[in-house]
Amino acid sequence: MKIVMAIIKPFKLDEVRDALTSIGVQGLTVTEVKGYGRQKGHTEIYRGTEYAVSFLPKLKIEVAVTSELADKVVEAIASAAKTGQIGDGKIFVYALDQVQRIRTGETDATAL
Repeated sequence: MKIVMAIIKPFKLDEVRDALTSIGVQGLTVTEVKGYGRQKGHTEIYRGTEYAVSFLPKLKIEVAVTSELADKVVEAIASAAKTGQIGDGKIFVYALDQVQRIRTGETDATAL
């Protein structure tokens, strides 16, 4: 089992969710986060004063899937979230040792 975590631009959420649904992903977790990568933020003007925005708003998506589905999930997120501009985000995949569904007690792949 794997967890696929992606940091994406907020306006791409609906496209990413639709892409994941189309390949059979049944659930995901979305968290509003702030951060920066190579783009190092930007400057904005508010009421005539220019100020630096060091941390940009992003969304973190986490999806727990079987190992067989992980590559398809990465491809779906990458194609749906891509704008071709700096700051499109990153995708991380890491191992998931154990899962338990609280309601039923199911474990591992059956709990996904």
